[in-house]
Amino acid sequence: MTEIPEHLRKRASEAKKKAESADAPADAGTSSGAESKIPAHLLERSKSAKGGGGAGAAVAPAAAGGAAVAAAASAGDLPVMSGPQGHTQRLLTVVKSGSIQDIKMKPQDKVHTWPHLIVVEFGAALFCTAFLTIFSIFVNAPLLELANVNQTPNPSKAPWYFMGLQELLTLFHPMVAGVTIPGIGLIVLILAPYIDKNPSNRPEDRKFAISLFTVFLMFWAVLVLIGSFFRGPGFNFIFPWAAGLFFEL
Repeated sequence: MTEIPEHLRKRASEAKKKAESADAPADAGTSSGAESKIPAHLLERSKSAKGGGGAGAAVAPAAAGGAAVAAAASAGDLPVMSGPQGHTQRLLTVVKSGSIQDIKMKPQDKVHTWPHLIVVEFGAALFCTAFLTIFSIFVNAPLLELANVNQTPNPSKAPWYFMGLQELLTLFHPMVAGVTIPGIGLIVLILAPYIDKNPSNRPEDRKFAISLFTVFLMFWAVLVLIGSFFRGPGFNFIFPWAAGLFFEL
């Protein structure tokens, strides 16, 4: 059973007291309509209901709606009141559906991985494979001459995608540069989806993910640029505009 809120109880008790105080001067012949602020037709209806005298008296139907409103009114009860078109319902409170109903089904804008995502990725892989195959048929790779085992190139540089790691080896101990720093970076990247669980695609909502990617990209890009363009013979630091550019793909 639903409990009636406290403020509605107080409002009903105040209305009952006003109605009872307005009935006394009305019976004595005084003008109670101006004092109690109750419409005159409601006071007339309450007096006629009391004059009927018993628990079977019926209230006259409302003229506007034409619907008959039957209410039993005893001598000590409140006067029977009706609203527009004879309606006697009262609105207690407005309750949102979520507070009394358990909404289990919610709309989702997600699709299944198979076949929606896998088909697109497989099509992209086929397109890249076909493009590389056709490109390699008509364009020769920029290969150098055969390696001479008696002559080591100076400087000897790794490919550009390993240049960052080679630059780390010149700054730190091989254990730190080859294992510790890359290991920490990989662990942080693995834990990133579990730390930042926000599904939003807006940049202002993904500050952790964007900051992590920016730090990783700038750190590795700076190492690659230094190792590629600012390292000369003996892998010493040089300025490319002064000692030349020692960079090959």
